[in-house]
Amino acid sequence: RELGIPASYAETHGLSWHEEADERSLVLVGTNPDGREVRLTPAAAAAWERLRAAAAKDGITLLPISGHRSVARQTEIIRGKLAAGQPLDAILRFVAAPGFSEHHTGRALDIGSPENCTLEQDFEETAAFRWLAQHAPGRGFSLSYPKGGTGGIGYEPWHWCFKH
Repeated sequence: RELGIPASYAETHGLSWHEEADERSLVLVGTNPDGREVRLTPAAAAAWERLRAAAAKDGITLLPISGHRSVARQTEIIRGKLAAGQPLDAILRFVAAPGFSEHHTGRALDIGSPENCTLEQDFEETAAFRWLAQHAPGRGFSLSYPKGGTGGIGYEPWHWCFKH
């Protein structure tokens, strides 16, 4: 409420509430290019390692950019964007409201590559994205916010969630 997010947010955006993973059980899967640690649940971490190894065999380098994110961190992100003058409706087009981000579960992973780790839509033009689109679904990962999707979050070719 303090961020100005309407009570109808979940309904109007078609997003579900996501319970926050127990941070004590999360596994370190690497650090992002900014030096921030990336953590996932044990099952998602094991699946990520298998996915990354399979990509490497095909000459593709996948980088973990963001994994588990607490509700508090999600709130900080939105506050920072509001302080920078971005309108709330524009923020919520690409950042889920606190409590509604798959990152809270510890199963979602923002993925980059050495040639593109900016979390912008042009990631779809990389060999890494093409490899993910072809191989990640068979390894338990799904693209949560596809192009032309009906969800309340815009197209994010970098955002993959482990579903098994």
